[in-house]
Amino acid sequence: MAMRGDAGVAVPARPDPARPAILELFFDLAFVFVLIALSEKLLSELTWVGAWQTLILLLAFSLLWALTAWAGDVVDLSEPLIGPQIVVVMAGSLLLASAVVDAYGNSGLLFAIVYVTTSLTKGVYYLLIVPNPALKLRVRRILFWQAAAAAPWILGGLLAGTTRGVLWAAAVAVEYTGVVLGWPTPWSWCRLPSAAEVVGERIAERYRQFIIVALGVSIFLTGRSFSLSGFTTDQAWALAVVFTITVMIWRIYIYRAGDQLTSVIATSANPARLREIIAFVHLIMVAGILCTAVTSQLVIERPFGDTPTSWAAVIHGGPGLFLIGRVLLDYTLFGRVDLVRLSGLLLLAGLAPAAPLLPPVMAALVVMVILIAVATGNLVGDRIRPPTPAP
Repeated sequence: MAMRGDAGVAVPARPDPARPAILELFFDLAFVFVLIALSEKLLSELTWVGAWQTLILLLAFSLLWALTAWAGDVVDLSEPLIGPQIVVVMAGSLLLASAVVDAYGNSGLLFAIVYVTTSLTKGVYYLLIVPNPALKLRVRRILFWQAAAAAPWILGGLLAGTTRGVLWAAAVAVEYTGVVLGWPTPWSWCRLPSAAEVVGERIAERYRQFIIVALGVSIFLTGRSFSLSGFTTDQAWALAVVFTITVMIWRIYIYRAGDQLTSVIATSANPARLREIIAFVHLIMVAGILCTAVTSQLVIERPFGDTPTSWAAVIHGGPGLFLIGRVLLDYTLFGRVDLVRLSGLLLLAGLAPAAPLLPPVMAALVVMVILIAVATGNLVGDRIRPPTPAP
């Protein structure tokens, strides 16, 4: 997510910013465990309350990832003093993920303390070791909002039940308000473009990496579920269906917009604003992939039998969320709504009420057919009318 600058102050881009550093890709590995933990949290409480709680935690983790990724825009990650800080955030992320499943239970205070400590110490560390005064000004702006969110995080950890949920939702709302408004503070209310040079190749690689991590989690959970099954014919068919769904999600993401992300950002008239929007759009798609990972486990575990309403919601809702994000990404990059993907989204929504009438694997099969149709329709349609980047 983009950073905003202070008037009259510029931060030089880090050396060779075109591609993510190896350290950043190593950092992303921690989020494999994070997304696995979030899927287990949702799977353990497949209700509207459980979905809301998982969403709050996903938003918190996503902001932690984004702000760490931002460091690669403005500092040289090859510097000896920078690497250890990224590794510490990585360790904090692993500890947070360990507490996810019981975050709204006995591990709530632990989660809150580790999250706040990881967020604040990262900024304080940069204040102490980075000599650039402009960078320090921007770090102070972020710390102002993170400190404001710290109180509801910790207070929510001390309390329980609905109160914790409300306080943590308020904390996340405070942090994301800072992102949307450009981290204003009482001493600096200005909104300026990104502090660092926007490099399309690097940004595209970071977002694609996040999607690949999420898809990797879905594949891992699919394989793990099948390995723990009875290896029956029914479960083998279920494996084929849910794996095909994951493949189609990958194909729909990467075709055109996912593949052209680099060039579109690089040629945009307002690349800083564009990458802000793209960050939120990718968050929607990751949430959809997370739900799809839960679908894989449910369908493989019990391919036939009744399909509870909660199962139907996640079977159709996961790919639906992904398509919402994908349609928004297409509109952001090319300035038009892709009618094929929109039609697929409407089909998923329209057929969702009938899903409880089908066995789980058949409900997933309907989703698979819709996604195959969307992928095929995109391939045919874009050959007829290739998309052009939005100005």
